[in-house]
Amino acid sequence: QVQLVESGGGLVQAGGSLRLSCAASGRDFSDFAMGWFRQTPGKDREFVAAISRIGYATEYTASAKGRFTIARDNAAKTLYLEMNSLKPDASAVYYCAADKATYWDSIQTRGQYYDYWGQGTQVTVSS
Repeated sequence: QVQLVESGGGLVQAGGSLRLSCAASGRDFSDFAMGWFRQTPGKDREFVAAISRIGYATEYTASAKGRFTIARDNAAKTLYLEMNSLKPDASAVYYCAADKATYWDSIQTRGQYYDYWGQGTQVTVSS
């Protein structure tokens, strides 16, 4: 079992920055590839970014490339998402998720393959 708790969301003006954190407890954090997803009311959950078990590999959705950075600290059992140059269309509830990954460089962009999810943190970007 892994428990995930997100924090760092809030209200920010367009062009601003936020840093989301996801604190994990339970099993060895480095056993899991990690990801960030987001969802707005009435829409499907959307992939944002993912990182491999020890952080060597990352992947981003097109809208996040160059502006968002996913990172992890396995010793602290924490996942991060640094979001810069935020736009109003980034407003959503952001979720972190953990995927029990076999390979060190595995990355998963599809939410249905993740095993554990946090409760989410709201990000609102005002125009």
